[in-house]
This record gives sequence, C-alpha cells and structure tokens, in this order.
Amino acid sequence: MIKRLKLLSTQIVQRVNSSLTLPGQCVACCAGFQGQGLCPACLNALPYNHQHCRQCALPLPFAPDQPVLCGECLKHPPSFDRVITPLRYQFPVNRLISRYKYNHQRSLGRPLIRILVNAVSTHLACAPTQRPDILIPSPMHPAKQRKRGFNQAEDIAELLSLSIGVPWSVTLVKRQRAGTAQSGLNRQQRLANLKGAFVITGRPPPRIAIIDDVMTTGATARVLAQALKTAGAKEVEVWALARTPG
Repeated sequence: MIKRLKLLSTQIVQRVNSSLTLPGQCVACCAGFQGQGLCPACLNALPYNHQHCRQCALPLPFAPDQPVLCGECLKHPPSFDRVITPLRYQFPVNRLISRYKYNHQRSLGRPLIRILVNAVSTHLACAPTQRPDILIPSPMHPAKQRKRGFNQAEDIAELLSLSIGVPWSVTLVKRQRAGTAQSGLNRQQRLANLKGAFVITGRPPPRIAIIDDVMTTGATARVLAQALKTAGAKEVEVWALARTPG
C-alpha cells in the first residue's frame, strides 16, 4: 500500500511539474533564474530563423548576401506578401509548441509569443507603412476547436493585439469545412484539402496579418490570403511562431 501511494504521489508531482511553470523557472530546462519563461541560456540556444526566403520565410541552408526568393516562391508565387516567423520548427521549439497546442500548457507558448512580438515590433519600427489594420487568427473548424479546447492562433493573436495595439477579429473569416488533417500531406494535397474551407463574412480592411503557430508548406496561408484579397484586401502577411524547414 505504501509503495502504491508513493508511486501515485510521484505521478501527481510529475503531472503538476509538466503542466505548471513557476515564476523564475525556465520552461525548457527547469533551471531557476530571475525572470519568467526561458532562461537566458535556453533563449540564446533556440533555433532562430535568420537565413530565410524573403517572402515565405522558408529556412535556407546558407546566408545570402541580399534577400532572395526560394525556388517554391519563384515557381508558385504565393498570394501573401510576406511572412514574419522568428523561429525554426526544430527542437526544442517543436516540443514547446506541441505541448502548448495539444496539452493546453500555455506557459510554454508565452516565451515564444514574446519572441514573435519582438520580431513584429522590430519589423513595424522599420516599415511603419506595413502596419496591418487587423489581425486574423487562422480559423479552426468549430468541431475541432471544441475537441481541442482552444484555438492557439486566437491565443497568439490576442496577446499580439495587446502588445502592439492592432485589433484582432474572429468573425471576419470562418472555417466552414473541416477537411482531413493537414499533417502528412504535401503542398498540393493540402491545397486540395483546403478548397472551399474558408468564407469571408465581410469586406476586409486593406492590410491584414494572418496569425498562426506554425507555418509548414504555407498552403493554409496561400488559400486564406487569396480569399481575403478576392474579398478586397490589398496586402496580406503571415505572422507565426515558427517555420518548418520544408
């Protein structure tokens, strides 16, 4: 009985430790430090997306002398104008986002969102004319959102809105068709899966930023940006926490 109680106690402690982040404790290595989120060592060790395509932010294996387009953007120009995503979807970013997204451990997403806020703020300081009129979180089908419990894109959009003073909306774009899961599909399959998935409920303002957690093939961003531009938007960009290598 004592052994069972000890095992139960250990499991409870492990569960609590995995779901809570105490102030002054790094969410990645659990080291104590004067602050919240990621300690300086883990923050500096993150895979930042410094070398990337100037339009879709695809990570590049080299550092170009000047901004360049990747082969995909040259062959199939996307409907969105630019992407801001400061991190690469690699360890430990992929683990942090996965637990934030699927296990409701929002404390693991906060330091990544702060990094995105800093990247966006720097961009807007250099290009104030590109400031969006509204933030649109990538819509999730209502049935999927009920199952998951929340839409992480809405969570990110809300915090971005509070930080940079740009309003956000969940009513301008609706997802009317769920489709199959996007994971495991290539770009063409994702585009076909998203056909007719989104409906624009009103006339969008000229400049829009689509908010998401991870950008993979960019299929969702392409379809959503095209729908917004067809409805009247002039410029659409994408802001995401991380970008996959391909």
